[in-house]
Amino acid sequence: MYMTLAGVFCWWAILLAPWRAWSVREQLEPSIGVEVNRFFSDVTVLIPARNEAQFIDQTLSKLQAQGEDLRIIVIDDQSEDRTATLAKRPGIEIISGTTPPKNWSGKLWALDQGLQQVRTQYTLLLDADISLSPGILEALLNKAHQENLSLVSLMAELPVKRFSEHLLVPAFIFFFKLLYPFRLSNKPESRMAAAAGGCILVKTSVLKSINAFTSIHNALIDDCTLAALVKQAGFKTWIGLSHAVQSHRGYDSLAAIWNTVARTAFTQLHYSLLLLFLCTLIMTSMFWCAPLSAIIYADKIFVASSVLTWLAMLIVYTPVLRFYRSSLLWGVALPVTGTLYLLMTWTSAFRYWRGIRAHWKNRRYEASEHN
Repeated sequence: MYMTLAGVFCWWAILLAPWRAWSVREQLEPSIGVEVNRFFSDVTVLIPARNEAQFIDQTLSKLQAQGEDLRIIVIDDQSEDRTATLAKRPGIEIISGTTPPKNWSGKLWALDQGLQQVRTQYTLLLDADISLSPGILEALLNKAHQENLSLVSLMAELPVKRFSEHLLVPAFIFFFKLLYPFRLSNKPESRMAAAAGGCILVKTSVLKSINAFTSIHNALIDDCTLAALVKQAGFKTWIGLSHAVQSHRGYDSLAAIWNTVARTAFTQLHYSLLLLFLCTLIMTSMFWCAPLSAIIYADKIFVASSVLTWLAMLIVYTPVLRFYRSSLLWGVALPVTGTLYLLMTWTSAFRYWRGIRAHWKNRRYEASEHN
């Protein structure tokens, strides 16, 4: 009974909390019908790339279409495919990355090498699988200038075509926003900080003043860690969604998404067994006890609690489904989706206890490296 009541309370707390973590109001899109300034001499783009031959050409083509005088640096992170070859084109600088030092994340080491070459006012950190629609770089710069922001980040729109993507991708954004409410993250007075590593525009002077990326060299959730560091130093940050920043890294199977989430899920819980059990209790109460209370107890009170649960659940999940242009019927599957994410978190924990902190692109990060 207590688990049921706790689940009902959690859903309505999410719905009624003033920061509205479920909202998708924090969005940034290119201006329509406005002449765009296409000269970006004040921006350098850093693209860490390891085994990205499948995506790098499209990423660079879309990036160069943003405008002129944009300095683009690809840091080839010891790729084992044709990434470096495909990146060779006029206007693109390529740095041959070296082996990461001990306890360094490969991506952060690549970015650190690239940062040494940056002399412009702004640095755009861009993943190698990200496509930028025309005008979005101008929109990012305008946002930074108008609101005096030192870091502006956009969460890329992930592909939603296959069954597994419909089931899990909108929920990924939904859960991320519950963990890092954008409205709180964007308030200077709040301690909450968040960023999405696929697309981050940041003042170069700020990066260097906080000694990025050395100070966070072993972080696996490097985007939010960077945002927290920037905010702690007294600078303003902002994160939002955008249809104009798109990832073309699809997930053709449940296993592909599973491994991606399991790579950092236990890190989100700070490798704490206590937090893992607490998370399990909360998610069990929210996704099973509360929604199914009418079946479990067959009592009028619990029928009401079940109805209230489904009502709150569907209300808070609908905005992200609409953002992804998905059928609202996927909201009915949210208990199953939530359970899968819980199992991914346990997978992450089991891997950690086996001594594997993370495994990504043929690089293995041992749990001992975190200690």
